[in-house]
Amino acid sequence: MRLRPVRPAGWWFDALLLAALVGLTGALAAGWFFGIDRAVADWADAHRPTAAWWIAAVLNYLGQGTPLTLIAAGLGVLLAIRLRSARPLLVPVTAFVLTYLTIGPLKVWTARPAPSASVKEPFLPPEQTLPLFQDGLPVRFAQSYPSGHVANAILWYGVIALLLAPLLAGLGRAMPRPLVLVVRVVPPAVVLCTTTYLGWHWLTDSMAGLLLGLLLDRILHRAPWDDLPLPGPLRRWDRPFTQPSS
Repeated sequence: MRLRPVRPAGWWFDALLLAALVGLTGALAAGWFFGIDRAVADWADAHRPTAAWWIAAVLNYLGQGTPLTLIAAGLGVLLAIRLRSARPLLVPVTAFVLTYLTIGPLKVWTARPAPSASVKEPFLPPEQTLPLFQDGLPVRFAQSYPSGHVANAILWYGVIALLLAPLLAGLGRAMPRPLVLVVRVVPPAVVLCTTTYLGWHWLTDSMAGLLLGLLLDRILHRAPWDDLPLPGPLRRWDRPFTQPSS
């Protein structure tokens, strides 16, 4: 089995993403970047009219994990039926496992409140909403870091692009490279901006979600989906499905 190529090529970029995530977490644990986080959150609070809030809140649904999971699973099922292959189903299942094992545990471990925790339950003093590792708070009030919406958007839209390409190819239509970039870049960028603007995450939460999402996306796209061994009952459903353009 040979790993599929990713861009930029090589493991150095994966190591850079991981180092940046670890470094950002360590810097926040030491109290760095709180001034930037507070300045961005205060600016957003002062420039958030009702109409803008509603627009941002609606756009933020682009990063909802459950709908994205269902959409990706649906595409996997459609492609599996069309090709009579179980391999497309491996992609959304693996993506779900990756998110389940990383995003949630990191949120619980880092135990950071959201900016809004000072204006709604648990009504913390503003300075107490910034630090990480606040283990004395109930878990539901301290799950801001990293942003799951941003990480989910990067990973799941990458899955959707990966599955859409062979689906369109089966209809005699190639998925243009610009469309792939739009699907993979625009929704995560919108989610990163809206989740920070709405005060649901600190800027550094969103940046951590970006780093984690990119790292998980590269892991997912490296997998040799067409070469992975399948258990006996599924060996009759083992047709390849990946497209060079995906």
